[in-house]
Amino acid sequence: MSDAKVRLYVDQPLGPGQPVRLTQDQAHYLFGVMRLARGAAVLLFNGRDGEWRAEVTEAGKRGGTLTCAAQTAPLRRPPDLWLMFAPIKKARTDFIVEKAAEMGAARILPVQTRFTNSERIRQDRLQAHAVEAAEQCGGTYVPEVAELAALDRLLSDWPADRRIMWCDENLLGARAGLLEGAGAIEARGFEEAPGQPSPGPWAILIGPEGGFSEDEQARLRRMPQVVPVSLGPRILRADTAAVAALTLWQSVLGDWV
Repeated sequence: MSDAKVRLYVDQPLGPGQPVRLTQDQAHYLFGVMRLARGAAVLLFNGRDGEWRAEVTEAGKRGGTLTCAAQTAPLRRPPDLWLMFAPIKKARTDFIVEKAAEMGAARILPVQTRFTNSERIRQDRLQAHAVEAAEQCGGTYVPEVAELAALDRLLSDWPADRRIMWCDENLLGARAGLLEGAGAIEARGFEEAPGQPSPGPWAILIGPEGGFSEDEQARLRRMPQVVPVSLGPRILRADTAAVAALTLWQSVLGDWV
């Protein structure tokens, strides 16, 4: 059991004896806020090399150095699952990104739909929220948060082998889940056993608060990769829908099974 109380993401290689130089912000956090000193233990991860126990070997107000001692956990990759969602108010968009990182999304894609309320995002700020979520929940992988992209453009270049779990508000209260959609997928040319959706590449699509336009809905229904699902008998806010959809997918196809 490590005696380290702080976990820190660093964008540097990690390995036995590897020195890790700290930025000014990281040094302020470790030495000014957390009051660590030389010899203190810190857990490091970079999204590639697992988690490592490191020791403070240099401590200063504007920088410092940590030295890796031993690996404490291997890299744990999430399932090949993307989350696509239409950005909403700032705090609730932050919430969606944080929960997606905690719940095992491999990639997070904000999408611009016809009725999306927000026309821009701060990708760097959202990426920082994903990093913080991984730091706090013990993750060793940090999902990429992509720049805002038009849904139409994404669907035009959509990979043929990546299914889309479309949370369709028109199915409110209907029995339309992943298992129910498996037969329809198979009939459209995907090779898998009836009642057993493939755990291969998937994406979840959450719409804006105003719903998808008729044109967007028609396009999604024409795509053979799309599985329309219901999230139950109640209308959910977009941030709640994202958590519910991730829970549903993980419990049926993901690493919660």
